[in-house]
Amino acid sequence: MNDDLAHLATRIDRTNELLERMLAEVAKTPSTHAIFVDAGYLYAAAGRLVAGTEDRRAFDVDAEGLIDALIDRARTVFADSRLLRVYWYDGARRRIHTAEQQSIAELPDVKVRLGNLNANNQQKGVDSLIRTDLESLARHRAISDAALLGGDEDLVSAVEAAQGYGARVHLWGIEAPEGRNQAEPLLWEVDSQRTLDLEFFKPYVSRRTAAAYEAGAGARPTREDVRFVGAQIAAKWLASRGRDALVELLPGHPYLPGSVDQDLLVEAEGLLQYSLRGQADLRRALRDGFWDHLQAQY
Repeated sequence: MNDDLAHLATRIDRTNELLERMLAEVAKTPSTHAIFVDAGYLYAAAGRLVAGTEDRRAFDVDAEGLIDALIDRARTVFADSRLLRVYWYDGARRRIHTAEQQSIAELPDVKVRLGNLNANNQQKGVDSLIRTDLESLARHRAISDAALLGGDEDLVSAVEAAQGYGARVHLWGIEAPEGRNQAEPLLWEVDSQRTLDLEFFKPYVSRRTAAAYEAGAGARPTREDVRFVGAQIAAKWLASRGRDALVELLPGHPYLPGSVDQDLLVEAEGLLQYSLRGQADLRRALRDGFWDHLQAQY
């Protein structure tokens, strides 16, 4: 009997030793956080706050600087944690990256995830992407904390899913000039809330100097002027995208994918300081200049 008790005591001591070692290892393992950005919410709320409008065409965003600022803020909030990555959720027609989205995707520690844009330029599928990522990372213990920059009530299910696996979800919002820009049910579900104010966004969001989008706000450019600008933008597009992208684009001539056409229009208006909305002849000249340059390079 004494031998059995001694053997049992030895096994208990051994088990306790293993538990202590395991707990020590867990204590040494750093916490991990990730930042989840609903770009649709960010652009609308930050544009309204800084530029007084939600129209993306009316202001510029230094996305790289803003992402660095978000990472720095998270480093302060989660002082004893390491960053997994920043997840950037946006919409694009047929889920084809715009030039801006491609440049964001190339940033270190950033993962761009795209939903669709409908005919009214509304994001579709972004909330489900956020839920999938939040739930998966929490389930696999890849993150202990999630900073969620968004405001849609549809994100409630994403928060609940992550919390169900033990992750803490911290909602980050953008100061609203009046009222609220985040759904109350979302505010109720998260573990903490923070608001990023005007001073935080001022260095990274600026109203475009060419934001007079009404036709006739300036001297009407000639078709040749617009055609030349189209060629300029094509050269820039080709330099950033490369010949493989050109080969994919050429079979669609004379039509451009919606995302490319929209980027072309916005950039041209900025260079011309003139609105091309409703100017069918000038928009055709713009596309002609764009295609002429690309076909000359093939």
